[in-house]
Amino acid sequence: MITKIAWKNIWYKPLNTALSIILLTASVAIITLLILLQEQFEKKFSDNIAGTDMVLGAQGSPLQLILSAIYQVDAPTGNISYDEAKVWMHNPMVKTAIPLAFGDNYKGFRIVGTTPEYLTHFDAVFKEGTVFTKDFEVVVGSDIAEKMNLKIGEKFFGAHGDAAEGEMHEDHAYIVTGITKPTGKVIDNLILCNVPSVWAMHDHEHDEAVAEAGEHHHDHHEGEETHEHEEHHDEAISEEGKEITAALIKFKGPRAIVMWPRMVAMNTKMQAASPAIEINRLFSLFGIGLQALQYMAMGIMLISGISIFIALYNTLKERKYEFALLRVNGASRLQLLALVLIESLLLCVTGFLFGTVVGRIGLALLSGSSESEFKMAFNPYEFVWQKEGYLLALTIFVGILAAVIPAVKAYSLNISKTLANA
Repeated sequence: MITKIAWKNIWYKPLNTALSIILLTASVAIITLLILLQEQFEKKFSDNIAGTDMVLGAQGSPLQLILSAIYQVDAPTGNISYDEAKVWMHNPMVKTAIPLAFGDNYKGFRIVGTTPEYLTHFDAVFKEGTVFTKDFEVVVGSDIAEKMNLKIGEKFFGAHGDAAEGEMHEDHAYIVTGITKPTGKVIDNLILCNVPSVWAMHDHEHDEAVAEAGEHHHDHHEGEETHEHEEHHDEAISEEGKEITAALIKFKGPRAIVMWPRMVAMNTKMQAASPAIEINRLFSLFGIGLQALQYMAMGIMLISGISIFIALYNTLKERKYEFALLRVNGASRLQLLALVLIESLLLCVTGFLFGTVVGRIGLALLSGSSESEFKMAFNPYEFVWQKEGYLLALTIFVGILAAVIPAVKAYSLNISKTLANA
């Protein structure tokens, strides 16, 4: 009954009520967006660096190297000699080393030359098909297969570089041999092939040799042309003088994590970057911006609390006769106190509910933008129960704090004096 009266009372002055709810909605929406964004952002980054102690790559920004080699969201720092990289990949301190070779894309999705160990590295499981065993065979991530509607056995041509508008490599078609299940990791948005496929795609000398050989056999055995052409495609491509983009390194022990950056820098033209250090640095920079937005949201919530307090306090004078009549009809002092508190809490809970919805709408919009730009999506339907529970508690606390003085005044109302002055 009291709740029903309180609900009707807060809409007695709809403009004041709407202002309070809008302010609360804005503050809760910003904080909710930041909570979800930070939680999912950190989880995605942490999940993807698991199992990688060091990234070996070309000299330049170590953060850029980590972002390009692990998260596929930045341009590589350059290429490195595969012969030189192999010396370090076979170092006794290394447990596993996975080479990565970039160069092409398919409609904006990066094609990565690597080894089957890359799939194991991300715990990828096949939805259908098998891993690549020959040149130009590819395994497609789950998101790409769904968006591009790629099937097993389907062929496509890659484009040079990271942009979908790059020059098409129409000499060689990739063929899909496997599609992985969703992992929630970066591999869902990658097309994987072996490293020689990337080399062959950009090795024009090899193409010319194949073309010449094709012409030679065409002259002598026209009917066997296709068969001979396929044999040349199966020829092993020499690793001599070839380059890769980076290598993901897992060490046998922690000592190498400290030693390698200095050793590699002193003895080569490459760099060894630690994902843990670089991502912590990124989170530190990112955290400053998040903290500033959190302070701004807290400020809006404080203003909202003041707005509720002013609205309740101003209506006390107008409503003292209403309170007196309630007391005459049997309402206790505690019920009057509860009535004012419930009015404030109704405003706060309504603002909180709207805020959580608006925050998720904001995350959905942000996710669409980040997915098209960085192939990184966020889930607006996820709940971070603990942090959002704290936010609800904070919102209720603001509501109680704003209603304390008006509630106490309602509690201490002198009925006889009020009715005598009526």
